[in-house]
Amino acid sequence: MAIHVALLRGINVGSAKRIAMFDLRALFEDLGYRDVRTLLNSGNVVFAATASGSPGPRIERALVGALGVPSRVITLGAGALAAVVSKNPLVALADPPSRLLVSFLAAPDARRLLASLARLDWGEERLAAGPGVAYAWCPGGILESPVQKALGKVFGDGMTTRNWTTVLKLHVLASSPAPGMPTRGQSGPSKPSTPGRPGPSKGRKR
Repeated sequence: MAIHVALLRGINVGSAKRIAMFDLRALFEDLGYRDVRTLLNSGNVVFAATASGSPGPRIERALVGALGVPSRVITLGAGALAAVVSKNPLVALADPPSRLLVSFLAAPDARRLLASLARLDWGEERLAAGPGVAYAWCPGGILESPVQKALGKVFGDGMTTRNWTTVLKLHVLASSPAPGMPTRGQSGPSKPSTPGRPGPSKGRKR
């Protein structure tokens, strides 16, 4: 099974589009996905799937049908997320990391669309293109960032943004097996190393 990351746009921001992470995990499990884990409360889901193709549209339909919440969902594999982390040209600026943003883009021609923006002079801010993402350094704050406003005008709801700290945490989560998930070379959950110590739970993961 392949590990995927789903990023929901606009979840639990203010009073709109409220989803409990328990319900979000249950929805993914009802869709047949396994080893479902969420990070924070902003719609970040790591899960395992066997089907080929992007699971984003299917998840979007389920969100509306089961929870009544419309949200754009951008998905990528664990390997693609690793590339996003390793190819960040602005990582040296990440102090504090909350001001370094990664916008995940749904448009297949995102790099072309970003090219003209990246050539502009953004003053103390910085903008760079990556594999399906835009990296933005916003030292003066995020809400009034000229770079983020420009990206929003170009990509609209085909973009969802996370700060660098969240991206790194997602990368660690997507690179680590879920509790009870076999690691390479194992056919089942790891045996406890200490006699009498309980092994991983075999129940539904929440």
